Amino acid sequence: MAGSAIVLGVGAERGLGAAIARRFAAEGLHTIVSGRTKDKLDTVVDSIAADGGSAEALAGDATDAGDIAALFDHAAERGPIDAVIYNVGNNAIIPFAELTPEQFEQFWRVCCLGGMLTAKAAMPILAEQGHGTMLFTGASASMRGKPAFAHFAAAKAGLRMLAQSLAREYGPQGVHVGHVVIDGVIDGEMVRSRFGDYLEQLGEDGSLDPDAIAENFWHLHSQHRSAWTHEIDLRPFKENW
Repeated sequence: MAGSAIVLGVGAERGLGAAIARRFAAEGLHTIVSGRTKDKLDTVVDSIAADGGSAEALAGDATDAGDIAALFDHAAERGPIDAVIYNVGNNAIIPFAELTPEQFEQFWRVCCLGGMLTAKAAMPILAEQGHGTMLFTGASASMRGKPAFAHFAAAKAGLRMLAQSLAREYGPQGVHVGHVVIDGVIDGEMVRSRFGDYLEQLGEDGSLDPDAIAENFWHLHSQHRSAWTHEIDLRPFKENW
């Protein structure tokens, strides 16, 4: 029986979570997709099945410890878990003068706490197996805070440090932990529906293609353990950085 890949933070079919799920399923892994909207998850599962892959959907909230436990209990019953991808996140422009404590906490819960809850469930399983990969979707905000993004930067910086700590603690136990810094706009359904004109202004390949990002996630997962990468940064060739 093929191992499983768990992808959290799957939404629209034209989105990063779905692209990662398709990429891992294409390699023969049974892919479990998780997100808050069951209809969207079912669409992704159907597209994977249409391409000959194996997938299933389990709706849940990544910030709810009970939902995370149920997800991993289900996956562990099936057999080995080869990969866990924490792709959950949100973002918004909020000037600091307008930022409320409730908003700050909510961004932290989604962008950071959910990663910790996922790792708490995943790491004992992967360490006991002696192999497996856990990858986190990060952002350039984790390394530099910009005006009107204090909430996002603080949360993503926390996630980055979580990933580093896990890599150093669990690497010697055979668990590969990676952090993927996304520096730029992802050309997904959400951005296209809200900021289509902006994407057009960026021009050809001026935004990150979800499938191209997913290819890098697979590359990290498939690395030989004698030459692991912990962190990579991805950006369009014309991105100002």
